Amino acid sequence: MKTMPLNARGIPASRLVLGCMPFGGEWDHSPLSEERFKLSEAAVEAALSIGINMFDHADIYTRGKSEEAFGRLLRARPGLRDDIVLQSKCGIGLADEQLPSRFDFSRDHILESVEGSLKRLGTDYLDILLLHRPDPLMEPDEIAEAFSRLKASGKVRYFGVSNMSVAQIRFIERGLTERLIVNQLEMGLGRLDFVEETVRVNQTRGADIHFSDGLMEYCRSENVQLQAWGPLAQGKFTGRDVAEEPEYVRKTAELVARMADERGTTREAIVLGWLMKHPAVIQPVIGTMNPERIKACADAQRQADAMSRVDWYRLYMTARGD
Repeated sequence: MKTMPLNARGIPASRLVLGCMPFGGEWDHSPLSEERFKLSEAAVEAALSIGINMFDHADIYTRGKSEEAFGRLLRARPGLRDDIVLQSKCGIGLADEQLPSRFDFSRDHILESVEGSLKRLGTDYLDILLLHRPDPLMEPDEIAEAFSRLKASGKVRYFGVSNMSVAQIRFIERGLTERLIVNQLEMGLGRLDFVEETVRVNQTRGADIHFSDGLMEYCRSENVQLQAWGPLAQGKFTGRDVAEEPEYVRKTAELVARMADERGTTREAIVLGWLMKHPAVIQPVIGTMNPERIKACADAQRQADAMSRVDWYRLYMTARGD
């Protein structure tokens, strides 16, 4: 098995990441409820039970309540922080009564966002900070100044991005003293553009692909950790009712179920195993809070290791619907 870029840098991250976006409940200004905290606690326990030690946050998730819930859990288990890898994101401003939705990579916004995340999480540092989505007004020198301050103060160990192209990564790195180490993108059987970008070269239909040209090859060449958000496609291939979905979705769900039965595993393990078979050593960020569904992902690495090229292409061609 190839080594994940994060592990090659000495970051002891698990292959699977638990995405914590739903932890806080509703995306409003209501306080974190006890019920929601208990659900979050159960999700973390399930993740830890299958070897997941990396947790993905963002300052905006449920308007800060997701980080608040996780911070409360860390305070209840003070030894846990040393055993996990914490990642959060910044750079998005949510709309309210006076301000529009916006992106913000300004120095002050980055610094203020990290301070807020650290306070809610109840920790002194983040292992990794990602810039969430591209800001058209970004200035590399401002980003570099913010990153330098955060690094020097020990508040962030490493930096990366989310949903960005090769050109944007290079542009941001112009002012940095160290490389960006993560790019998190939507990838999986339910979002195939990362593969289509490769196979549609010199085809007119390639104009319909919305993925950065050469991004997979760039990240592999530069040892950037590719992370996949939405890899389980909100249950589309693992048990959700797809009666009203297109035929190719129904056929993919049937194929996943059949392969899981034949291999004595779960449908989640097949779907994630397909993604993890890719030689880029992609790190799936699973976003469910359901403990049983989290545990159903435990066999993903074994399925990736055992999956043949033929089976990989059979899943790809079926999900492609073409």
